Amino acid sequence: MQSNKIHKHFENKVVWITGASSGIGRALVIALSSINCKIFITSRSEEKLQETINQCQDNNKNNIILLAGDLTSKQVNQEILQQIKQIAGKLDIAILNAGSCEYVDIEHFDSALFERQMNTNFMSMVYGIEAALPLLRSSADAQLIGMSSTAAYMGLPRAEAYGATKAAIRNMFAALRVSLLPQNISSSVICPGFVETELTAKNDFDMPAMITASKSAEYILKGIAKHQQEIHFPKRFSLALKFIASLPNPIISWFVSKTILKSNKARI
Repeated sequence: MQSNKIHKHFENKVVWITGASSGIGRALVIALSSINCKIFITSRSEEKLQETINQCQDNNKNNIILLAGDLTSKQVNQEILQQIKQIAGKLDIAILNAGSCEYVDIEHFDSALFERQMNTNFMSMVYGIEAALPLLRSSADAQLIGMSSTAAYMGLPRAEAYGATKAAIRNMFAALRVSLLPQNISSSVICPGFVETELTAKNDFDMPAMITASKSAEYILKGIAKHQQEIHFPKRFSLALKFIASLPNPIISWFVSKTILKSNKARI
């Protein structure tokens, strides 16, 4: 059940959500479908986007507009935002959530994997920001939201590529928070822990403090409504990682090698 604060914040807003075909993105769309706002949803798969709409509340399905496309293309991002402008005339909130996760096999180090991860997770977001900013500037209460991860807090084995993209996003949004203030655009970065999604279902290691996608959507929407600069959750997990990341590097390396790396090796 949505809080009154969330309802009031999103009421009559125009929202763009990327990566809306599954996982956290889909959960955000479903949660917002109970509110009178216009939602534009994007991912590569038009079929999966339609599945997202089918799971939303019937009385608000007409407020959800499907705009499929490959967001690793700069041109596609520009075309999608042009469609949003033509249909809605404005954009209030951009939630750039699209991304994927590929793990590195250190025995077969593959630069192509890093390139794919950077294009899918980071450059697609950069293209989205570039396309969205002109419309956001015309909103009286504009918000730019980017999906990072608690994996951005410190280097983790096998997540050399994924973690690097999420750290880049977190760093970029730290700068955008300051740069966009004079333009009355607030920005937030999201750093979730483990969430039950199609991506995490493929993981072969322990995932402590895992939460559902619907619970993560609740955390995110509350954070957006409060204009939180960094929305991280669940707190018992994210705060623990923040603390570990604040320790001297030798201690971090020792901790990772004794816990995470040992756990990974046990599954090989």
